[in-house]
Amino acid sequence: WLGMWQYHAWEERRAAAAVDLTTKEPVPLAATMGPDDPFPGNHLGQPVVVGGTWVPAGTVYVSGREHEGVDGYWAVTPLAVDGQDGSAMLVVRGWSASLDTIPAPPTGRAELVGFLQPPEGATGLPDEDPTDDLLPQLRIADAIQHVDQDLYGAYVVVADKVAPGDWPVGDRAVNPGTAGLVAADLDQQPDVGRFTALRNLLYAFQWWVFGGFAAFVWWRFMVDSLAAQVAAAYGVDEPQPVDDGVVIEG
Repeated sequence: WLGMWQYHAWEERRAAAAVDLTTKEPVPLAATMGPDDPFPGNHLGQPVVVGGTWVPAGTVYVSGREHEGVDGYWAVTPLAVDGQDGSAMLVVRGWSASLDTIPAPPTGRAELVGFLQPPEGATGLPDEDPTDDLLPQLRIADAIQHVDQDLYGAYVVVADKVAPGDWPVGDRAVNPGTAGLVAADLDQQPDVGRFTALRNLLYAFQWWVFGGFAAFVWWRFMVDSLAAQVAAAYGVDEPQPVDDGVVIEG
């Protein structure tokens, strides 16, 4: 029974690791991570509510982004998050097939809902020209060169069917800063790692092995007991071992 319990726990934890959070109710950004925290893998894809002030001077454009088979760009503008001493979250406002058609960066305050994503490019493409606003990947190390404040170790992709407090709704982007842009595709979704809940699986095998050994000991005990009873019933002495290993029948 304990083996089956651990096995079911293994299955449940792997299922939880692969759950699609994109349709969950939005939660405040602070409920998932702070500005100095590493990316919380268990919140990958979680819709978060982010409020703050746009930092238009930090806007960058990420190349090589495909949408419905067309290569284009992400428009990304930092949002200085309220109450975090100026720390900003990179916000993917949307997609465009051409840099020429991307609207000017937004200004002022905003509150939006976006899908939480981990930073890209740990071992990816280098930014060959750090002096321009074009990036090959949304790497924090590259993007931070374009702003005068700290950045969260994550970014959010503006949700295309959600407004704060009204989830989900509509067929087009309803969040601020998205006018004139196509909703960006969500690239990264939860996956199950090879070692997810491995401990539960090993515990399950451990209990099964222990159960099998216990069953063998019980079976051996019953066989020996039955042999002793039969020997006693027929007046036959049980075999006695001697030091040289030779068994002498009584």
